[in-house]
Amino acid sequence: MSLVDVSDVPASLFILGVVFLLLIFGLLSLGILRMFQQKFRAGWYCFGGALISFTGFMFVLNKWYL
Repeated sequence: MSLVDVSDVPASLFILGVVFLLLIFGLLSLGILRMFQQKFRAGWYCFGGALISFTGFMFVLNKWYL
């Protein structure tokens, strides 16, 4: 296993990735929590929000960084 050089990654890409990852996985975990609480509609809304956030993240990455 070797070290990875991340000095070429722009700060804006790093911040964008961190924000979207926190948003996507936060919504996924909240959706799972709502499902365990028997609040299925709220859980599905959280899953849908995570899917929309992921789609938005991919769109922003394709527009700005690729």
